[in-house]
Amino acid sequence: MSSSSSQRMFQLKFDPLTGNSEWVIIDEDDDDEQTFQFHQPLLATTSYLDMLNDSTRNTAFREAIEKTITEPCHVLDIGAGTGLLSMMASRAMGGKGTVTACESYLPMVKLMKKVMRINGLEGRIKVINKRSDELEVGVDLSSCADVLVSEILDSELLGEGLIPTLQHAHDNLLVENPLTVPYRATTYGQLVESTFLWRLHDLHSNEAGASDGIRLTPPGLESVLSVKRQQYAMHVDPIGEELKPLSEPFKIFEFDFWKRPESYGETELCINATDDGRVHAVVSWWVLQLDREGTIYYSTAPRWIRSPTTTSPVDWCDHWKQCVWFVPGSGISVSKGEEIHLHATHNDTSISYNLDTQVSTNEDLHRGLTTGDFQLVLPPERAAIYGDKGWRLSMLKAVESVLQGRRPSLCLVADDSVFLPLLVAKISEASHVISSFPRLKENGLRYLQAAACANNISPNSIEVVGKGVKKLTMHDTNQKKVDLLIAEPFYFGHDSMLPWQNLRFWKDRTTLDYILSEDAIIIPSKGILRACAIHLPDLWKSRCCLNKIEGFDHSGVNATLGACGHLPKSEEGPCLPFFPWQSGEFDVLSETFDVMEFDFTKQICKCQGKSQVL
Repeated sequence: MSSSSSQRMFQLKFDPLTGNSEWVIIDEDDDDEQTFQFHQPLLATTSYLDMLNDSTRNTAFREAIEKTITEPCHVLDIGAGTGLLSMMASRAMGGKGTVTACESYLPMVKLMKKVMRINGLEGRIKVINKRSDELEVGVDLSSCADVLVSEILDSELLGEGLIPTLQHAHDNLLVENPLTVPYRATTYGQLVESTFLWRLHDLHSNEAGASDGIRLTPPGLESVLSVKRQQYAMHVDPIGEELKPLSEPFKIFEFDFWKRPESYGETELCINATDDGRVHAVVSWWVLQLDREGTIYYSTAPRWIRSPTTTSPVDWCDHWKQCVWFVPGSGISVSKGEEIHLHATHNDTSISYNLDTQVSTNEDLHRGLTTGDFQLVLPPERAAIYGDKGWRLSMLKAVESVLQGRRPSLCLVADDSVFLPLLVAKISEASHVISSFPRLKENGLRYLQAAACANNISPNSIEVVGKGVKKLTMHDTNQKKVDLLIAEPFYFGHDSMLPWQNLRFWKDRTTLDYILSEDAIIIPSKGILRACAIHLPDLWKSRCCLNKIEGFDHSGVNATLGACGHLPKSEEGPCLPFFPWQSGEFDVLSETFDVMEFDFTKQICKCQGKSQVL
């Protein structure tokens, strides 16, 4: 949230231990080093560094800009970042012409000015701290721009607002028939079979036969507890050996940067199955044509794709991935040569799909629905955990083992788990279960009551307060002490969280100490921080220190963007969360070792540990 008149920005500052956030103010004129240090952890979590280390991308944009801008003109760079494309455009015109760099994110504007100052371009490029749809010709721009250069693309292509940005630019900021870099983007897809992807969304099938006897998605509730219907950004190369293509790649949509795009589009495709199997997902990617003639390309295709425009696999990068669209339920069975009809649509920010053979399946999913018009949406990773019979068995055994015949009269579930309230209510029938459900609230209550009835559990045994831990009082427990405090030990699906940030349960347990009985049972009772040394050359390359990028010095941004490598200890990059299996090539170099242990049965305290790495 920003105000262009006062040049102040309100930024959300996150406390990873408590999960709390607060708004802080950033002033445009605050350029001291302390400001950069304040933003370092935040900027380090963005994809800027990875993108600037993508030499394939940088070279492609540089070649296309030099080929497209051959004489002095007015160039507009939307989403300028560190100003790399703006500086390329200025250099292509020999320092003549006009370059306007538009960047809405104030901390990045400060960084861009620093980069331009280092490269001697300060004052030669006009930097504007606004959203592009706030720009006005005659106010911010002296005239309509002749050339648009931009890189406002996410893994799905449209998620960063490409369409509305281009619409406003063509309507208000550009000359008729402008030159653009990129020139065109094309999205592609492929039908695949993958047990791994299937487990990320089909909770109903995967939980069948779980030893705890609980069904989170009993008949009539399949579509209430589900994964959101959207494309999910994911590296699919690591599951390439497990994944089975069931079609040739097919073109879906084409978006031209040089003309005004439409907000809505649809296409019907007839796709021939190339093998027998079950379609679990649509894997998609995009190819960028950067010049008008079609000689310079950039692709986010998986490594198994080969085409005339992408003769070699793109180097691993984290700023753009492939996307996955889950086919509902257990997928669609196909035979080699069978024709599959796919209907694709797009709006301003996303692309979605429907396969004709899904219609009957979708109708079945809604049969017998009794919970009303609401839905609880799970992250795919959480759906996979809830459908994992091994994980559920370990939870069942843990709760049974700790209780050992005890029947706590009051249990508090201190998070948004939909599984634990049902598990405790079933194991300990005499207990009353209170679920905090700080985010799910009324919908969570309606779901739990319906699921309890379907699992032959008294719905009166489960209560939802809909409050965060800090707001809970003895009034919420009817003046009773809590005998069992429980939460899920793994906050799976929070890929933006570091391992030790899951210790927020310890913080919650400490906050709730005054409502716990003297002999209260705490589950989980202990946390163990473990580690191992891993060789990650691809990830290291994407996070390493910058020097010159296509001739422009970027060494001044290393500390702010959290680079790794040859930096003073005080400027070393912060710890960042990554899934190692999705981080390109890796090799485990040591045994797993314990770093620290945390006793959740006691209130939070300082901890330290030491381990020898072998």
